Amino acid sequence: MKMQKRQFRIGELASYLNVEKFVIRFWEKEFEMRTTRSSGGQRFYDDKDIEKFSAIKDLLYNKGYTIQGAKLQLREQGKRKAASKGEELKIIGSQKTTLDFENSDKNPSREQLEQQIVDLQKKLLKLRELL
Repeated sequence: MKMQKRQFRIGELASYLNVEKFVIRFWEKEFEMRTTRSSGGQRFYDDKDIEKFSAIKDLLYNKGYTIQGAKLQLREQGKRKAASKGEELKIIGSQKTTLDFENSDKNPSREQLEQQIVDLQKKLLKLRELL
């Protein structure tokens, strides 16, 4: 079963951030953000967009950055996040992902299989979050 991404219209995003819609449009232009649009040209935003707009608002409104300063901060944060993700991917990639059982000559118990499945699902979720 494929999960759909949650999408928000500009009014919903503006309401969530407690700013006017024109502010969202301005930030979108200034920070060179590409948005998903309907065939009629209506903007749609997803959770990642909300995260980025929230960061922009925090930098501008709470931390007192200028537009240019906020752009630099976001670039630096992106670089740090990318480096961190790269390290985590290396660690997860190096972890053993095969089914491992104490008694390799015997058939594994149902509980052992279930635990291995849970462990693999956790690793998959971590990988998805990093991508």
